Amino acid sequence: LFFFQESMHAYAANVYTSVVEELVKEKQRKFIAVEQEFFRLWWDAVATDTYKQQVHQLLQEGQLEFVIGGQVMHDEAVTLIDDQILQLTEGHGFLYETFGIRPQFSWHVDPFGASATTPTLFALAGFNAHLISRIDYDLKADMQKNKKLQFVWQGSPSLSEGQEIFTHVMDQYSYCTPSHIPFSNRSGFYWNGIAAFPDPPKDGVYPNMSLPVTDTNIHLYAQTMVANIKERAAWFRTSDVLWPWGCDKQFFNASVQYSNMDLLLDYINKHSDEFGVTVQYATVGDYFQAVYSRNLTWEIRDSQDFLPYSTEPFQAWTGFYTSRSTLKGIARKASSLLYAGESFFAQYVRKHPASSICKCGALKQLQSLRWAVSEVQHHDGITGTESPKVKDMYMNNLMYGMFNVKKLMASIIFDMNNAKKNGEVYSSVYVKDSGIPDVDHYVVVYNPLAWNITTFVVVSVSHLAMSVYDELGHPVPAQVQTSAESHSTYDLYILVAISGLSYRKYNVKPLNGKQSAFIGRSVKYKRKDITRADQQNRQLLPVVNNCYQVFFDQNTNLMHSITERETNQTVQLTQEFLEYHVNGDVMKGPISDNYLFAPNASAVPVSKAVGLEVVSGNLMTEIRQYFYSNVTSEDYIYAVYTRMYTVPEGYDGKLLCHRIEQEYSAGPLELNREAVLRTSTNLNTRQLLYTDSNGYQIQKRPFKAYVNNTVARNYYPMVQTAYIEDDTTRLMLLAERAHGVSSQGNGQVEVMLHRRLWNNLQWDLNYSLTLNDSSVVRPVIWLILGTKAVTNILYRTSGLALEHRPVVMFGALSGDKPKPPRRLQQNSAHGSPVTVPPNLHLQTLSIPGWRYSSNHAEQVHSIRMGKQKQGDADFSRVLLRIRHLYEVGEDPVLSQPVMVNLKLLLKGLGSVMVVEERSLTGTWDVNTLKRWKWKTAQYPSKGLSNSTETSENCIVTVHPKEIRTFFVYFQGQ
Repeated sequence: LFFFQESMHAYAANVYTSVVEELVKEKQRKFIAVEQEFFRLWWDAVATDTYKQQVHQLLQEGQLEFVIGGQVMHDEAVTLIDDQILQLTEGHGFLYETFGIRPQFSWHVDPFGASATTPTLFALAGFNAHLISRIDYDLKADMQKNKKLQFVWQGSPSLSEGQEIFTHVMDQYSYCTPSHIPFSNRSGFYWNGIAAFPDPPKDGVYPNMSLPVTDTNIHLYAQTMVANIKERAAWFRTSDVLWPWGCDKQFFNASVQYSNMDLLLDYINKHSDEFGVTVQYATVGDYFQAVYSRNLTWEIRDSQDFLPYSTEPFQAWTGFYTSRSTLKGIARKASSLLYAGESFFAQYVRKHPASSICKCGALKQLQSLRWAVSEVQHHDGITGTESPKVKDMYMNNLMYGMFNVKKLMASIIFDMNNAKKNGEVYSSVYVKDSGIPDVDHYVVVYNPLAWNITTFVVVSVSHLAMSVYDELGHPVPAQVQTSAESHSTYDLYILVAISGLSYRKYNVKPLNGKQSAFIGRSVKYKRKDITRADQQNRQLLPVVNNCYQVFFDQNTNLMHSITERETNQTVQLTQEFLEYHVNGDVMKGPISDNYLFAPNASAVPVSKAVGLEVVSGNLMTEIRQYFYSNVTSEDYIYAVYTRMYTVPEGYDGKLLCHRIEQEYSAGPLELNREAVLRTSTNLNTRQLLYTDSNGYQIQKRPFKAYVNNTVARNYYPMVQTAYIEDDTTRLMLLAERAHGVSSQGNGQVEVMLHRRLWNNLQWDLNYSLTLNDSSVVRPVIWLILGTKAVTNILYRTSGLALEHRPVVMFGALSGDKPKPPRRLQQNSAHGSPVTVPPNLHLQTLSIPGWRYSSNHAEQVHSIRMGKQKQGDADFSRVLLRIRHLYEVGEDPVLSQPVMVNLKLLLKGLGSVMVVEERSLTGTWDVNTLKRWKWKTAQYPSKGLSNSTETSENCIVTVHPKEIRTFFVYFQGQ
């Protein structure tokens, strides 16, 4: 709701200052802190040396405990696993470098629903127990009644008990102290009141401060607290009760908080015979230690998640899966650029040790984007559930970080090409999304994936007559055509084939010769009234490549069917835009807002007429469909641009050929409308949908009938993948940003693309949470149709190819006259490419810059002695993560374990000397990481579990779904 600067000023800085002061006064007091972003701002800008010393002391004595320890408490529904890991690593690196501590418990109390990826993530990070709160109200009531709020969660079907984690679900009171006290009309236990914005009150009197504890009311306070503790004790299996004290924006005046609570705890303990309860201050670690030592046998929960989340019959929290689609898109774009920038910089540092670029400055540029991508993963960030000014803050931070990383990548190319002294001098290298001026130009294209890729990049140009050459002066296949977006420019599609983690340079010349690019020819068809279409005499227009034949119905200009050419299987397939109409008046019924989706009725088709234009050339056909509210409308409200590729001989076109790329244009919407694209097929899917969890694993989503709100409660998050299938054929959708997705009918899948809402709920109005989003959104989805076996092979690599499209930069040659292309060595990037097999993904290759020792005893000793390494970042340590993309048994070949020789993999970066295997965020040596093993019926003995077998001589075997993390050191460092 507020910028972090506003929150720091109004209360957050005071939380840390006053809590530290109060903890130091009394040894029995405790406090837990979660998000590092606020703590780091306090530590760097507010904390005095005295406070800093006290924090060290409090951590050592267990009075202050960091839980989770990421930059933020990330959302679980719409975030990508890579970004969850990034923000966790960012926070953990700071905590370990500064204090030598490693968080071991989670406190994921506020995300709206719980994903099955999270328990795996936290187990890999070394956590011993996980805590969640927001799950479906009716499911929570049932679990509470049956004492099943605690279990051992095996979030990943393939890793199962290896990365399971004990999970505690908070009861119906959730994470805030129950505030009702029978003897006062003010809330209880919140003695500091409620934080006031924009400034703390001068007199220290805050709204709604609880009655201070006095001799006259202490017994009443004690009775209230004990009654609540006993009520909760009945819902859990042990006699230990976790009683959360605090809530959002609390403890900004810790003095009044602790002084009242001290009296109360003391009173209850003195009368414990009467009350039957003893109470103590505790951290979440203290609580889990108590439960663990009870030595009970726990039930196992499989990889089923807790999504979607509803708080009552008409409150399904499924709207935020789509809210602020533009922010969701930019957040993912930024994440993808960061991924490319990290590996580009790591290779540069390794291969050009005497470079002219200041490495520390370069690292700061990367860090600005690491910080921005980390913070937007917050459960009120990428979710779109923030006020407009906070959304602008996230956007500005992301754009600033992206600008820095683009600048860094351009300067690296500039530096490397100048260093070659090959007579080719750049006057500039720049990264921008607009067109190329009319000079001899280089397009530099970097492939951030560790596979060889063949794909198209698009460059905006001002002429139809263009030629493209590679580094050796050979012509490169390309196609140029009028832009769908702008009448003054053309789109130049260049076919690029680039090895893993390498770049290529292409010379683009405005000239017309026998080698010039193919020109796409446009045919426009008459706008059709789809309400009056002749169903009998269908005229079908085919669009064909090597993999598919797609038919369009010329009576309606809509898609009619797709034939998969290898099996000759035809699927009827039509697409239409619909809108859900929603209510904005709280007096008239349930509302939709940033969080909630509450449709009045079924979705309504929006367009009565469709226009069609087909632009075809030798390499690509683009089908442009424009959707109008009626036959005479001036402007279209929706558009679909569908692209199909034909790859010439000599190129590996498997992925390109098998995808049907679609880009949509939706908006501006009318108020209280939610826009969906519904794809209907004749596949007998029994309304079963599959969606991904955070781009990591797939969840089965059977359609469920509810008494109320069935439409909204059958919406699920699609972060990267969704599909429907019958016994033989599967239709996959791959996305570059998160969406809500549902199957509201047999053979159907609908994707929510955009929302524009207004309501008069006072809370929403007070904080501008009405989502009056009048933007136009342009999401991209790739469709893959085929047998289950074929789509299984294609969709993981394709999903990552969409996530990490090549980075395109432009370089102008100095001198006015176009020069003939020089003979340059191929792949002038970084020498030999880095490639992994198709079932593995190089998830991270970066130079984190941390200065901590990877020997724990040494790190702790240097901190205690006050000898932490100061000064420059450490550029010798390379962080490497490798992920297996497949589940056990998913594919006969691709689901096999893979042996990787890390020396060979990274030989292009230099000679590998030392490899250390680490926990997910890098802070543990896996050989010393011993997590608590909780007793289950399956594994009756309790103890400590060791995670993985480590690599001998740099050869690692990566098993299905594993994410393996390493520190790599090279010779000469």
